Amino acid sequence: MSKTFTIHYFATASQYTSKNTESLPAPLKLSALFGELEQRYPGIVHKVLSTCGVSLNGEYVDVEEDREVVIQAGGEVAVIPPVSSG
Repeated sequence: MSKTFTIHYFATASQYTSKNTESLPAPLKLSALFGELEQRYPGIVHKVLSTCGVSLNGEYVDVEEDREVVIQAGGEVAVIPPVSSG
């Protein structure tokens, strides 16, 4: 089994990456996630991720506060842009 985790992109994140999901190498510290995505998609941190929420295995995480958390193989990350209500 490959050592990867799945990342799901929604709304603007999906538009920016042109993907709904992809697999990234695991383990990866949460603090390194945005850097990894920035290497793959230059500009994504400033244009998309700075306003997005992130969940790990169905739980919201704070990329700054939870920076030591490690995304393990088989994990699921979701990048969730802000939801506006009218």
